[in-house]
Amino acid sequence: MAEQVAGLAPELAGERALVSELVGDQAGPWDLAGELPAGLLRKLGAHGVLCAEVPAAYGGLGAASRPSGELTAHAGSLCSSLRSIMTSQGMAAWTIQRLGDREQRRRYLADLTSGQLAAVAFSEPGAGSDLSALQTRTSPAGDSVVLDGEKMWVTGARYADLLVVLARHGDGAAFAVVPASAPGVRLEPVADPVGCRAAGHSHVRLDQVTLPASSVLGGGGQSLPLLFTTALSYGRISVAWGCVGIIRACLAAAVRHARRREQSGRPIAQHQLVARHLAELLTAEQVSTRVCEHASRCWQDTSPDMVMAAVLAKHVSAGHAARSASTAVQVLASAGAQDGHVVARAYRDAKLMEIIEGSNEICQLLLAQHALTTAGPG
Repeated sequence: MAEQVAGLAPELAGERALVSELVGDQAGPWDLAGELPAGLLRKLGAHGVLCAEVPAAYGGLGAASRPSGELTAHAGSLCSSLRSIMTSQGMAAWTIQRLGDREQRRRYLADLTSGQLAAVAFSEPGAGSDLSALQTRTSPAGDSVVLDGEKMWVTGARYADLLVVLARHGDGAAFAVVPASAPGVRLEPVADPVGCRAAGHSHVRLDQVTLPASSVLGGGGQSLPLLFTTALSYGRISVAWGCVGIIRACLAAAVRHARRREQSGRPIAQHQLVARHLAELLTAEQVSTRVCEHASRCWQDTSPDMVMAAVLAKHVSAGHAARSASTAVQVLASAGAQDGHVVARAYRDAKLMEIIEGSNEICQLLLAQHALTTAGPG
């Protein structure tokens, strides 16, 4: 469906074709099994698909935000669990690119474009949106640092070679790059998640994990809100584009079914109430695409509005994805009510999109604060 959307950026067409070829019709079985093939992820990683915006100098595709977003949307239209891995890997790569020193960028980005996998660890049992509650901490130990803490719902952690972990560091904060195989790292897979079941969500315990000081990106000591926003803005745009993919898949499935399914002697697409559903799905796809294109332009231009554009895109697209999935299930009725069907999968996956990378409520608070600080005098 993504290939048929008018105005689709022509860049990365080969990469979209590769994703289509490798996913095929396997997204449903992967979802039911709760696992993606590791070989698939490593092959896509080695082709630069999982973090398409990494510059060519580090082995990446060097894609701009919009073509990268359309690639993400295409993956999201096929398999939201795969799209989740792309978001996670992209966030890790962006964080390293933005905060790492020259040697760290050279080392880690080359790893992430050659088949190694990464996950970013933010949330904790007592710290989600409330950064002041963050407990994970690094402690100096000669030429090393020792990392202690607990992270929850780390997307892709089950497949990851590297974990990019947000922690307190001295009087500030830092991201530390942690080998998932390091002594003291323990993973506990999240059992039976509602959506994106094959995305490898795990809780991560870090017990006296000793790392070289060079594992701390940029030496650490940065502002905690700055670090959080830096990584999360990339994630929000990626999730937003992924939601566009969910909507496109729902629109395609609903249109296909409405053309074929007959009721009272005619296709249900000719019944006005069903036609209204199709119009709503098309509207959702168009609105979400436009707001994502705007966020990508702001990102590419490093606009002062970049952070709020990412929040807006994520909030609008996630809401449309959740409503569109519900609408598509309504149109398909029993035909789409079986677990593993594309719209049944979308119904579950889209709900998580309203929670991750800032819940609906957090996005609304941020947008309200932006309105209060930018609107003219009342």
